[in-house]
Amino acid sequence: MTKTSSVFASAPRIPADAIFALTAEYLADPFPNKVNLGQGTYRDNNAQPWVLPSVKKARSIIEDKGLNHEYLPILGLKGLRDGTAQLVFGEEYGGVSDRLATSQAISGTGSLHLAGKILKYCNTSLPKVYIPSPTWSNHHLVFSSLGFECVSFQYYNAATKYLDIDSYLATLRSAEPGSIIILHACAHNPTGLDPSIEQWKEIASIVQQRRLFPLFDAAYLGFNSGDYDRDAWPIRHFVSDLGLEAAVCLSFAKNMGLYGERVGCLLLATTDAETAGNAQSVLESLQRSEISNPPAFGAKIAETIMRDDELRGLWFQDLKTMSGRIQEMRRALFDGLNKYSTGNWDHLIRQSGMFGFLGLSKDVVKTLKDEYHIYMAENSRVSIAGLNTGNVDYVARSIAEVLKSA
Repeated sequence: MTKTSSVFASAPRIPADAIFALTAEYLADPFPNKVNLGQGTYRDNNAQPWVLPSVKKARSIIEDKGLNHEYLPILGLKGLRDGTAQLVFGEEYGGVSDRLATSQAISGTGSLHLAGKILKYCNTSLPKVYIPSPTWSNHHLVFSSLGFECVSFQYYNAATKYLDIDSYLATLRSAEPGSIIILHACAHNPTGLDPSIEQWKEIASIVQQRRLFPLFDAAYLGFNSGDYDRDAWPIRHFVSDLGLEAAVCLSFAKNMGLYGERVGCLLLATTDAETAGNAQSVLESLQRSEISNPPAFGAKIAETIMRDDELRGLWFQDLKTMSGRIQEMRRALFDGLNKYSTGNWDHLIRQSGMFGFLGLSKDVVKTLKDEYHIYMAENSRVSIAGLNTGNVDYVARSIAEVLKSA
């Protein structure tokens, strides 16, 4: 029988996403003491997913009221959108609320994609998108798929294992006006290295002078330090203090543990109320054409938490619980590496947030997986949340053994 030519004959075989492929490999491994430090999901000290107490209570309230499955408005729940904006801008919310356009989105990835869509819609010629290197792989994927030219700039200095602020600032000073700059609001993924307040001020000043457009990826607000206000400070400085336009792409996957519910929000800070209203109408049109309207259940959980003073206070305690355990495990890994190896691991405790950037070679990472059943990203980014009191010593000892043999 003659094979029929396919419409999709030119489709290439694209390699699987590296982190999801690593997780699949981990799940197929029968070794009883395997350790997953790849995927960035929070785990408790028993290596189990943790449903936040605030989320449990919110879910109970929603179910008691009678859960329905009706469509949400195209832009999503207004309570979620307003509550998110109030959280992000804190006491300064009243001064910026009339120039905000907002939309619910499909978690952080959907927020980024929707931001890219409206920036493309509003520009006759596409600006370049400057993306730090290294970064979360989806940044390049999202913006290149929309037709933007993505330009990498050096964020991390491998020799010093520290933020390369000089290269960062030099890139900003040379970027064409109108260019889009991807900024990790906090807990930079994968390095865990964030600018200091003074460095943020210098970054913001150059962005203002060069008329660049800041796009914040804010997936870890509150989860990074345990203090939402502290983690949101860079966004407030750009938008509230300096009056800049910006996009803020938010996710409730990490800080509410709503990974599978895909709850996100896009905030656009514009120049004035009229522009904000026009931008919001464009967001609504783009959302309608792409997903029609966003999913409801996770959004109702997040909205319920934000609108209830008691639940919001409980959530802030949950954030402290998660960030505190991660900080303890970071210190435990640091202590273990110092105990078993002769290397300098100070860079590990300069970092913050869910991830640690170990600075190991690809060969060392492969040996750790093949011989010790410890799974981490090829660039040696580890999810600190995957560590616990039962495995952190094993991980530290294994890393030291592989480094000695290498």
